[in-house]
Amino acid sequence: MERFKATLLDETAVLRALKRIAHEIVEHNNGADKLVMVGIRRRGIPLARQIAQHIEAIEGKAVPVGELDITFYRDDLEMAAPNPLVGESSLPFSVEGRHVILVDDVLYTGRTASAALDALKDIGRAATVQLAVLVDRGHRELPIRGDYVGKNVPTARSEVIRVKVPPFEDYTAVELFELGSHNKGGNHE
Repeated sequence: MERFKATLLDETAVLRALKRIAHEIVEHNNGADKLVMVGIRRRGIPLARQIAQHIEAIEGKAVPVGELDITFYRDDLEMAAPNPLVGESSLPFSVEGRHVILVDDVLYTGRTASAALDALKDIGRAATVQLAVLVDRGHRELPIRGDYVGKNVPTARSEVIRVKVPPFEDYTAVELFELGSHNKGGNHE
C-alpha cells in the first residue's frame, strides 16, 4: 500500500519544466533541424508530445514524435507482471542521422533508458541520442544520466514518484508516495 506524502510539481510547475526542457533542447541542438522526439511508453509519450509542441512554438517548426515500447528489451522482464502489457512502437520517421530525444517521466535506476537505447539501436543509427526526463530521483544502477531534467528529487528507496498526466489521469502533477513495509523500491525502472 502506498501513502501519499506530497505534491512535488503541480500542473503549472510541470508545464514550466517542460517549456524549460524544450528551450534547452533547442539551444543544445542549435534549433530544431533533424530533431525527433521519442516517448518511452507510457507516460513518456504525452510528455514528448508536449515538449514537441513547445519546440514548435519556439522554432516555428514541427518536430516529429514517435512512441517506443521497450517491454522486451528490459533486463528485468521476468520480474515484471506475469503477462506484461506490450504495446507497439510507432516511429513514423527514420532515426538515421537524426538527433533523437528520448523522453521518459522518471529516471531512477537507468534500466528503462538502457532498454530504450537497445531498442533504438535495432531501429537505426541516430546521429545523437539525448535523454529528457521530467524527474530524476537518483539511485542509479547503470551509468545513465538525463541530458534534460525537469526536477531533481532525492528520494529514499522506500518512496515512489508518480507522474500523473492525461490521458492516463484526469490531472497533471508529480506526486511522492511512501511505500508500505511489504513493498520494496518504486517506479519499477
